[in-house]
Amino acid sequence: MTTVLDLMLAQYGVDRPELGLPGEWPTGYDDPSTPGTPAWQEQFTGVPAPAAERIGREFAQNALDSGGRSMIIMGAGANHWFHSDTIYRAMLALTTLTGCQGVNGGGWAHYVGQEKCRPVTGWAQYAGGLDWVRPPRQMIGTAFWYLATDQWRYDGLPADALASPLAQGQFAGRTTADTLVESAQRGWMPSYPTFDRNPLDLVDEARAAGKEPAQHVVDELRSGNLRFACEDPDASENFPRVVTVWRANILGSSGKGNEYFLKHLLGTDAAVNASESGPDRRPQTMTWRDEAPQGKLDLLVTMDFRMTSTTLFSDVVLPAATWYEKHDLSSTDMHPFVHSFNPAVDPPWQTRTDFATFHTIAAKVSEMAVTHLGVREDLVAVPLQHDTPDEMAVPHGALPDSGAPMTERELVPGRTMPKLVVVERDYPAFAARMAALGPLTDTAGMATKGVAFMPDEEVRRLGRSNGVVQDGPAAGRPRLDKDTHACEMILALSGTTNGRLAVQGFENLEKRTGTPLADLAREEEGVRITFPDVQSRPTAVVTSPEWSGSEHGGRRYSAFVVNVERLKPWHTLTGRQHFYLDHDWMIELGEHLPVFRPPLDMHRLFGDSPVVGDTSPSGYPGSDGHAEVAVRYLTPHNKWSIHSEYQDNLFMLSLSRGGPNVWMSPADAAKIGVADNEWIEAYNRNGVVVARAVVSHRMPEGTVYMHHATDRTIDVPLAETSGLRGGIHNSLTRILLKPTHLAGGYAQLSYAFNYLGPTGNQRDEMTVIRRRSQEVRYQ
Repeated sequence: MTTVLDLMLAQYGVDRPELGLPGEWPTGYDDPSTPGTPAWQEQFTGVPAPAAERIGREFAQNALDSGGRSMIIMGAGANHWFHSDTIYRAMLALTTLTGCQGVNGGGWAHYVGQEKCRPVTGWAQYAGGLDWVRPPRQMIGTAFWYLATDQWRYDGLPADALASPLAQGQFAGRTTADTLVESAQRGWMPSYPTFDRNPLDLVDEARAAGKEPAQHVVDELRSGNLRFACEDPDASENFPRVVTVWRANILGSSGKGNEYFLKHLLGTDAAVNASESGPDRRPQTMTWRDEAPQGKLDLLVTMDFRMTSTTLFSDVVLPAATWYEKHDLSSTDMHPFVHSFNPAVDPPWQTRTDFATFHTIAAKVSEMAVTHLGVREDLVAVPLQHDTPDEMAVPHGALPDSGAPMTERELVPGRTMPKLVVVERDYPAFAARMAALGPLTDTAGMATKGVAFMPDEEVRRLGRSNGVVQDGPAAGRPRLDKDTHACEMILALSGTTNGRLAVQGFENLEKRTGTPLADLAREEEGVRITFPDVQSRPTAVVTSPEWSGSEHGGRRYSAFVVNVERLKPWHTLTGRQHFYLDHDWMIELGEHLPVFRPPLDMHRLFGDSPVVGDTSPSGYPGSDGHAEVAVRYLTPHNKWSIHSEYQDNLFMLSLSRGGPNVWMSPADAAKIGVADNEWIEAYNRNGVVVARAVVSHRMPEGTVYMHHATDRTIDVPLAETSGLRGGIHNSLTRILLKPTHLAGGYAQLSYAFNYLGPTGNQRDEMTVIRRRSQEVRYQ
């Protein structure tokens, strides 16, 4: 019998004469062994087809022998490549075709993003303020920083350079930045700020003209008087002006393209070596300003208990309590317990808990808002969302007007552009509302992944346990003015920690699917996990429709068990598992079926990146007369720590040469005459790093590691290349956007917060390394 796997192998040139499949290259595809093969055909030369076939058949045989217990464990190693989505889909195809998905011990084990919160419904109410005002503004971070740090000005990647040879030309003449603009305009991905005018003012204008605000926006867009902010990110009215960083390290461990952050967002010294895109490689739908702004931010505020790269550059640093000085909750989607944080001591000196700090700021905002803001109406542009009817906004995934200007498109909010929703902002009541559970929770209810919950009993119980507000804007509502109150609310409003809501959610699903589900939680319908419960011990969660796994009967969580064993529809267009994705943008890139895409050829695409193994002079400052080698540059999780342990203490520094280091192979080290522990400089179009070389046989030739989250704090000398302090691991990286990560409005290719959107990818990057003077200087 001819299987889907057979057909896919034949498509990629595997000779299967017994199936009548000759393995000929499809029309338009030349044999990749032929000299002069175009760049796109490198996708067929990375892994020999016989090797792929062998892996598939051995994986399938093991699945057959073990009852579906063939597993792929994956993480950042796959997640951080430009073509990470095709890597994922290949793995999913293998686990699905062999019947391993939804089997304990089999399937797809994703170990990046495991920090997701188990009691997600309660958390979402609190994090998004959904109890008082809906919808929230939640942005795709990768695109926000791509625009705010002006990396789009240096990118210029032609979108059609990624296209299939059978493409219809939808991306012709456009850069990947252009596809970001179209995605925002169509409401496929959120984009904030959305327009080049204040959304509060847009509502005021509409009311003054006697029009509905949504119609006013449509009319202004059609006339050209209003534009999306992403069309002109360098206009001063579209700058981010104030950024508050809460327990994150954007300028250290997180921000791809660190030097661009420093130059354009902060306006500080930076070691960017790249030239801006020339006229022939600039976006067609974005305004190009001759002088790129430097220093867009007016204020950078960071709250952290560590001196990170971000706190070093901040205008204001708010001293924060550690994990051992506050109450909080901890859980993940992969582990079966909810844990508590409990203060061993009170926050010392001037430090405060996150909870106390945010409530103090809220009180001051409310006080000032009486004079400065009052009560206003706000217009929120809402993306077309997953698990809603928005998934049918683009019938058949077809885009006959792709690339057409906004003024020439049919503009229908919620179908061809974002939904436009007016909400009331009572700014003077901000602090009072933050300290109480709002009425939308038990009047409008809650939803997670399309599952509805009505927590009326839970709200009444919270009123009894937390107490109710006696007066003011939140009178009569359950109190949330203590961190323990907030923890109780999150636990009470999630099916994973409240058996009644779990059963209720499953019963609602049963009505839609016609398959029995509620019995998965029925035995725990009376379970109410409270904060004292999790303080006394790690507490096991309840099986809930918020997640696809089942812990019913004491089994451990495995993704998609409920879909496989109980025939709960998958969250796709048909409710079945999908290999084929017929969105026009997927077809344009030739990725409607899972395909192999190699790492980007940065040299061919950008012209100023080296080729792996190249030892010719790079031309970067300070490189004259020095032996150099070009290598692929990877930034994996740290060898001795990840996020919760840091290198800037004596114990960690003793393991890591006392500061930043780069791991490289003996062969690459020999090419540049560097010995273990000697100083090197690594540099490319994005910046420069000064580090010690760790020469190890563990490293393959042509690839180097600089473990991530090593801050620019200890033992960072001046670079010969730039004259500035040597950078951090993200000084050599940058943001690149892939159009298929921005597609939306159709089936499972629809936006969901923290689930679908462009990734931060940096593993395709290249760098040049040379041995530098061993007499380092510090500033």
